Amino acid sequence: MHAHAGVSSRLHPASAPLVIAHRGASVDAPEHTLAAYRAALEQGADGLECDVRLTADGHLVCVHDRRVDRTTNGRGVVSTLELADLKTLDFAARHGDWWGFDDEEQPDQDRSAVLTLDTLLGLASDAGRRIELLIETKHPTRYAGLVERKLVDLLRRHGMAAPHGNDRPHAAVMSFSWLGLRRVRAMAPRLPIVLLMDRVPLRFRDGSLPLGVGVAGPSVAVIRAHPSYARRVQAHGHRVYVWTVNEPDDVRRCREAGVNAIITDRPEATRAQLRG
Repeated sequence: MHAHAGVSSRLHPASAPLVIAHRGASVDAPEHTLAAYRAALEQGADGLECDVRLTADGHLVCVHDRRVDRTTNGRGVVSTLELADLKTLDFAARHGDWWGFDDEEQPDQDRSAVLTLDTLLGLASDAGRRIELLIETKHPTRYAGLVERKLVDLLRRHGMAAPHGNDRPHAAVMSFSWLGLRRVRAMAPRLPIVLLMDRVPLRFRDGSLPLGVGVAGPSVAVIRAHPSYARRVQAHGHRVYVWTVNEPDDVRRCREAGVNAIITDRPEATRAQLRG
C-alpha cells in the first residue's frame, strides 16, 4: 500500500455499504438544494455528495452543470456569474410543477435558492452525527487550481481538511481529473481523495490506484461488468465508492461485490434495501 493510501481506510470501519445521497435526496427534492440535503439527512443517509463550481466573485456553489440552464429558470455559465446573480434564480424550477406545493414548513429559500458549499458544510456540522461529505470538483474550468485552493481553505475553516473523531463530519474530495486531485494532495496531504472513473484505465485494472489516492470511484457500469474489481481494489488497501446506483438490481450487485459506499439519488429506498 502506498504511503498515503491508508488515510481513507481510517474514515470508518468495514461494514455494509455506506449510503451517500447524490446531490442530496435528489429524487425527492431539487438537486443541490438545501431541501434535498435536509431530506437526505432525515432519511438517514450516511453521507452527502455534491459538485462544486466557482462563481465569478470567488464563491464555491453546489452546481453540477457548467451552465444553469437545465436546473434553473435562467441561463448562463456559472463561472461568469456572481453569487448575487445566482441568488436571483429558481433552482427548483425544473424539478416539477407540484414539488413542494403544499410544504409550508420548509422555507422557500431551502427549496429553490442556490446552495453555497459553506452552507452545506454548516448543515453537516450541525447534524450531530458522523456524516461523510464527498465533494466533486468539476473540470475543465477557467479557474484551474483556484477551485482546489478555495475548497481546501473552506474545509480548513470548517475543521474538515483531515480525518478526525468518528462523531463529526468527514470530507473527501473527488474528481475525474488526476491533476485536480494532485493539487488537493499538495495543499492538504491528509485529506482523502477519490479518483472517479467511468472506465478503469488498463494500468489500474489490477486494483491499484495512483500514488496518494485511497478511494476508487467507479461507475456502476464498471461493477456490473466487472464485479470482482471492488475486491481487487480492496486487496491493495483501498476503498470503493460506486456512482450512481439507483436500481434495486444494482444495489444488490454492489452489496454482493463488497463495495464500501453506494452513491444514490434514492438514499431512503437504498438504505431500506440494504437493511431489509
